[in-house]
Amino acid sequence: MAARFARHAQALDRLQERGRLRQLLPRKGQDFASNDYLGLADSDVLRQAAGDAIARGVPVGAGGSRLLRGNADEHQQLEDEAAAFFGTQAALFMGGGFNANMAIFSTLPQQGDLVLFDALIHASAHDGMRLGRAETRSFAHSDVQAAGDAIAAWRNEGGAGRIWIAVEGVYSMDGDIAPVSDLFQLAQQHDAVLVVDEAHSTAVMGDLGRGVAHAVAHHKNVLCLHTCGKGLGVSGALICGARVLVDTLINKARSFIYATAPSPLNAALVRAALREVAENHDLRRRARATVDHAHREAARLCGLSGFQSQIMPVIIGGDKPTMALAHGLQEIGYDIRGIRPPTVPRGTSRLRLSITLNTDAGVISSMFSDLAQLRQDFT
Repeated sequence: MAARFARHAQALDRLQERGRLRQLLPRKGQDFASNDYLGLADSDVLRQAAGDAIARGVPVGAGGSRLLRGNADEHQQLEDEAAAFFGTQAALFMGGGFNANMAIFSTLPQQGDLVLFDALIHASAHDGMRLGRAETRSFAHSDVQAAGDAIAAWRNEGGAGRIWIAVEGVYSMDGDIAPVSDLFQLAQQHDAVLVVDEAHSTAVMGDLGRGVAHAVAHHKNVLCLHTCGKGLGVSGALICGARVLVDTLINKARSFIYATAPSPLNAALVRAALREVAENHDLRRRARATVDHAHREAARLCGLSGFQSQIMPVIIGGDKPTMALAHGLQEIGYDIRGIRPPTVPRGTSRLRLSITLNTDAGVISSMFSDLAQLRQDFT
């Protein structure tokens, strides 16, 4: 049996040698790794919502795809409430952000169209584009002028279809914020569709936590993806936009049509999370204060600056020193993970520090103090 899978074993050995072997680690230590930005995942709010939903008879399982018997009242109510909250014509609930991006990019851009994507767009968008029929091109990260130049070049080469501009609201590994307003103006200029993955901005950024693109989300040429497993503390994803686009996904997106529906109980929990985010304004105030404190302490204790959000990348460079530093911080009680290629570009391996309401100001200060010391030892 070992000989039969020798190539697999050798590939794993090479990853080990390069410091890139991935392993599943348990939850341990102070949370600087999760995307539970508002601390909702283990909250009494969602625990109570789960009990209430079960008590009123909400099913735990869906029992089938949404197009068969899997379509529950909780799914429909969530989609109606999400569309109203995010300010769009319609919303579609899916099992996760990866599947949702697969659905968007494999289904909506048509043959003859162009998907113009930010160079740091998420892997799920890349996989969706590979399954789609549209041409794809990248532009330099958050460079609106480069995006405009790419559009002009494509048109000059004879490109005649629709253009789909794909970006993230907050970039998952760099933590910087997309220039959504300028990108929307570019989309308007070229009759393009702007697709914004709000995974790391949902519940955290924008008016009432409605994302960085909320001011333009009501336009029919804007499509937003709001994942439910980060700031909202549950799981799943909501694709929000024009009714015609949502109906197209229902009819043609394979990752929607052929997937068992998300749990109706999960939909009920997302509904509760959306209500909490809309009504509890103190959540975002406390989250913002915690993030601001982390930014100040990073500068004071480590000389690190330039952060824009709750995601704070500390670039180390090499794979092995990055993982050694992460392990050292884990040993003294901080759940901090190292991020390596291909998730990030070569030579930019990093610690991805995630600031959430699960960790208080004192722990954050202690972590940056320890990080300052260990950086000298491991890099």
